[in-house]
Amino acid sequence: MKITKSTVLKQKPDFSQLGFGKYFTDHMLVMEYENGAWKEPEIVPYASFPMAPATNVLHYAQSIFEGAKAYKNDEGRITVFRIDDNFVRMNNSAKRMCMPQFDVNVVKPALFELLKLESDWIPTKPGTALYIRPFMFANEEVLGVHASKKYVFSIILSPVGSYYAHGLEPTKILVEDTLVRAFIGGTGEAKSIRRSGLTEKSISTSKKWAA
Repeated sequence: MKITKSTVLKQKPDFSQLGFGKYFTDHMLVMEYENGAWKEPEIVPYASFPMAPATNVLHYAQSIFEGAKAYKNDEGRITVFRIDDNFVRMNNSAKRMCMPQFDVNVVKPALFELLKLESDWIPTKPGTALYIRPFMFANEEVLGVHASKKYVFSIILSPVGSYYAHGLEPTKILVEDTLVRAFIGGTGEAKSIRRSGLTEKSISTSKKWAA
């Protein structure tokens, strides 16, 4: 596969003060879909995606994502937790959102190449990991309520600590008895961006509850 290495590497963060999702590695995986087929995946320097104002993901939210983690064992080997299951679930999400499914046998080894390239970014302190974020979004520049004909699949990596500020200590939750995201015939099972947002009411309710 094609690998384009970054000419300027980032300064790595303090791995004892990571938080979650704040730092990103030097490279990412990108694969494009056009004319009914996926192109070959590539590893490129981490960068923003050029996107026209009419790109349909911005208007119709046709996008999905997953999340997994990589670690180093006591021998220094890179290990990944159940990535096959994540890719199967992502393809199920793609099917539900009328998006093209991808070949796991193509994406998985490409991910491993990315992990090897970024192995120095994998933290080893207890409670830390290298977060793997695969995502896919519609990339056709057209307005109209229909499935896109172009897509981008990408994987970015982020060294992380605990998702919650106080680790695994008990965490407050809000149990919502009015608003729902999962209903019969809906998209609750798919990990799509349409299911991840908060309404103004739920935000204000959460603030009131937290207070």
